[in-house]
Amino acid sequence: MKDKFYTYIQQLQDTITAKLEEVDGKATFQEDIWKRHEGGGGRTRVIENGAVFEKGGVNISGVHGELPDSMKAYFKVKEGNFFACGLSLVLHPKNPMVPTVHANWRYFELYNEQGEIVDQWFGGGQDLTPYYLFDEDAVHFHQVCKTACDKHQPTFYDTYKKRCDEYFWNTHRNEARGLGGIFFDYCKATPEMNMQQWYDFVTEVGNSFLSCYVPIVIKRKDLDYTKEQRDWQEIRRGRYVEFNLVHDKGTLFGLKTNGRIESILMSLPPHVQWRYDHQPEKGSEEERLLHILKAPKAWV
Repeated sequence: MKDKFYTYIQQLQDTITAKLEEVDGKATFQEDIWKRHEGGGGRTRVIENGAVFEKGGVNISGVHGELPDSMKAYFKVKEGNFFACGLSLVLHPKNPMVPTVHANWRYFELYNEQGEIVDQWFGGGQDLTPYYLFDEDAVHFHQVCKTACDKHQPTFYDTYKKRCDEYFWNTHRNEARGLGGIFFDYCKATPEMNMQQWYDFVTEVGNSFLSCYVPIVIKRKDLDYTKEQRDWQEIRRGRYVEFNLVHDKGTLFGLKTNGRIESILMSLPPHVQWRYDHQPEKGSEEERLLHILKAPKAWV
């Protein structure tokens, strides 16, 4: 399973980066192959200063070795040999009318002292973070997610949308990071779903990503915007940074397992503002976005 999924994310990385380069039309992804001292490595691809994408990364990794004590405690295990692989991406567009997007699809195995698999699971999801809210974009993103989920289990979309809303919640701000999408974790074999069926589901979601996001980018990338709207985008990016550094489990896992810092922190945008107690104007589009972020909404 781990070999099959790692092969899949290598191919998916190629597909996604090729399409994003086509959409950008100017910048290309810079590739960086890296190795982890304790075991494994990855292939980082970053795009910067493009016509559309100010900064973005589409990274894959496959790492293995002994879990550090902090992660053994987290997983409640005494023995801690592991293998983890996944594809993680974040795209920060230049135009504030184009939303930021994040996605991740991953697989994890845990072993005993004899090297036998004692636990295994999939996780992942994809979510949208706009700076200006176009309702039709939110509906489109969620509908593509729902269609992918419905092919495998009619309850998946509602369940994983709710988990996404709960996970990407900036508790210290009491607001959502964005408009959500779907988020799933610890997808293990059950009488209803074996690991091959979970693989089929996760790859279905991965294959849906470009259909989720690219039509939105194409529709919004050439819209006019003002300096004030760009300032708002950078202020909201600050909330994105806060979530990733304070709450995000993937970031914390990478930092605690001696992950590659450049790859882990590639999700951070290049230009961000933190203004003291900034409040949008009453009745503005900015205020409308904040209102939506205070209470998750059903988009489809």
